[in-house]
Amino acid sequence: MNGRRSSTLEYSVWPGWRLLMQDAGVTAPPVLRRAQLPGDLFARRSVRLNSADFFRLWEAIEAEAQSLQPTIPTPLQIARVMSSDWFDPELFAALCSAHMRGAMERLATYIRLIAPMAIRMVRNDKHTTITLDFLTASQPPPAVFLIFKMVLFVQLARLATRTQINPLQISWPLPDDFEKDSGLYAAFFGTPVTHSAVTTLVLDNADMDRPFLTENHKMWLFFEPDLRQRLSDLDRTCGMLERVRSALLESLPAGEVSMQAVGRKLGVSTRTLQRRLQGEGTSFQQILDTLRESLAYHYLRNTAMSSAEISFLLGFEDANSFARAFQSWTGKTPGAVRHELAVGNAQDVASASRTPD
Repeated sequence: MNGRRSSTLEYSVWPGWRLLMQDAGVTAPPVLRRAQLPGDLFARRSVRLNSADFFRLWEAIEAEAQSLQPTIPTPLQIARVMSSDWFDPELFAALCSAHMRGAMERLATYIRLIAPMAIRMVRNDKHTTITLDFLTASQPPPAVFLIFKMVLFVQLARLATRTQINPLQISWPLPDDFEKDSGLYAAFFGTPVTHSAVTTLVLDNADMDRPFLTENHKMWLFFEPDLRQRLSDLDRTCGMLERVRSALLESLPAGEVSMQAVGRKLGVSTRTLQRRLQGEGTSFQQILDTLRESLAYHYLRNTAMSSAEISFLLGFEDANSFARAFQSWTGKTPGAVRHELAVGNAQDVASASRTPD
């Protein structure tokens, strides 16, 4: 099981990265030396790195870029040279779409080819909220990678529409040293960046539906079968536990948490789903409860969301259902746990501020 599980915790590195870095003034050799990775990494085909190596690569890119241009954040350095001729499967699949809504739907479908991430979209009458979550919550990615994804999505919309599209809201877990760059990011996005536990982008529906001038349906029909095949290959090599967990992360806010709904999403019968999970030493309900409990702690610890808001994100019918389930997992109410976490954080801050006699 461990061998199959590890395959889902990998990130793709595309040869096009070398061109983009070069255009941004960052050459590959010193980056790869910093990251302690093979010198020919960007020349290889279908490179996938584990989380630790991939995050170290991004930290090396940032360190090298900052050594050359310390006054400009690395994601913005890359954004300035990003163009539609940079061949990256993620960018290409999106640019061929009819509009930003279609682009994000495609990215949500194929994002696991790039990284163990999940993209969710919630649309109301006026705007669309896009959130980016990671399937490896125990090892969060470096801030530069999260920020780059938000910069990429906004730059994608601008490139494809040739319009200065600005988010209505943009937020992510702000690093401690963000203040020095906050003005530059506000200028890029056209709105101040705020803190949130979950990386979030909010766009006006008019911008989500604005036609892409780069739409190319024929090219997409040529390109898509290979993406579908690679996604199928990835599914075959990863365990059912991770496939179910990934499907649930996407489906929880919509309340689609039944085994039947997940089975349909994965293209397997409930009987097959039960049998394969049993073979991996778990069950559907165990995965669902463990995921909900982990996310609940995450939201209670890192956000000010109400129990009603958390219950919605976890796919419960109401806040009371969430509270009962949470108490069955932990023996405590969500309010009690949030209070304990707040007290613990306050004690940590007080302890850190004390100086020895």
